[in-house]
Amino acid sequence: MASYNKVILMGNLTRDPEVKFLPSGTAIANFGLAMNESYTDQQTGERKDVPCFVDVEAWGRQAEIVGEYFSKGRPILIEGSLRYDSWEADDGTKRNRLKVRLQRFQFVGRREDNEADGGYADAQPAAPSGQTAAYQDAPAPTASGAPSATEDDIPF
Repeated sequence: MASYNKVILMGNLTRDPEVKFLPSGTAIANFGLAMNESYTDQQTGERKDVPCFVDVEAWGRQAEIVGEYFSKGRPILIEGSLRYDSWEADDGTKRNRLKVRLQRFQFVGRREDNEADGGYADAQPAAPSGQTAAYQDAPAPTASGAPSATEDDIPF
């Protein structure tokens, strides 16, 4: 059975990213993202906003970049996949939630030059060739023993 798990969201951070490091040195950043869906009430003609809040988890270098250059209220465009977490709370009740595992992100907008902690222009994360420095891919899994294709191997 085929499946597809991709989420693309653009919103503002609801809190500063919380960056932690595993004993192996791998960084993990957790932050909240808020998006609004706007509509006009049919009966009153009033414009209303319905917020949607999502938890996001970033790993590795992306987690470090998010922790360094993003803060509460800042806009971000993310691409990722949904993850399902379930656990038992201290009171014995079963809990669960969906969150987004960050795969790619992009800086949105530009920070003001008069802010004390610098602007987005200061951010120069490493980017794979062919991508801008502001758009990051999650590291691709390595395929051990897989043959590598070069331009000579491509039949067209």
